[in-house]
Amino acid sequence: MALSVISKKSGKTYFLHQRLQELKGGQKVTLYYFGGEAKEGAIDALPAGYEVSENTKTGLPLLKKIRPAA
Repeated sequence: MALSVISKKSGKTYFLHQRLQELKGGQKVTLYYFGGEAKEGAIDALPAGYEVSENTKTGLPLLKKIRPAA
């Protein structure tokens, strides 16, 4: 089952997805995004080193890298 997050502002449920994207220079990067439905690319767990946050204005969830304490 895909990882789901419920928005505190709107109450909607969002599902975490990932996609492999090739950049113009040929480098491949993994993109993480939240969608309203669990579709192809939905993943079950947070990637290592990331945490879920929420945009305070829109209520949309987003992933943030965990910064080590200085």
